[in-house]
Amino acid sequence: MIGYQMVGTNDLKRAGEFYDALLGEMGAKRGMESERFIAWATHPKQPAFCVCLPYDGKEASVGNGSMTAFACENRAQVDRLYAKAMELGATDEGAAGPRGEGGFYGGYFRDPDGNKCNFFCMER
Repeated sequence: MIGYQMVGTNDLKRAGEFYDALLGEMGAKRGMESERFIAWATHPKQPAFCVCLPYDGKEASVGNGSMTAFACENRAQVDRLYAKAMELGATDEGAAGPRGEGGFYGGYFRDPDGNKCNFFCMER
């Protein structure tokens, strides 16, 4: 149902380098790009994640309550990718660990532009 998720950036080059290194750990590659946006995916028929310079030419800003969640295979992958995000300069929004009941395990961060993301897996 979801084709792609897009977040804004004020520095496309920096965002591209951050997500090349981070999403590359999941096997994602740039699938589309222009002077205004970059899109990554693991397969052309799977949902993509994109960063863009805002179309209206104004500063990009983060949405209050907005978040992109990247699905992982297991806790080890969540831990590894969360640590990689921190290594690449992300801001901690909640270290990787179990959340509530039901087998949810996730690690939360903000990218260099302040967009909130997480890596998660369901253990049940």
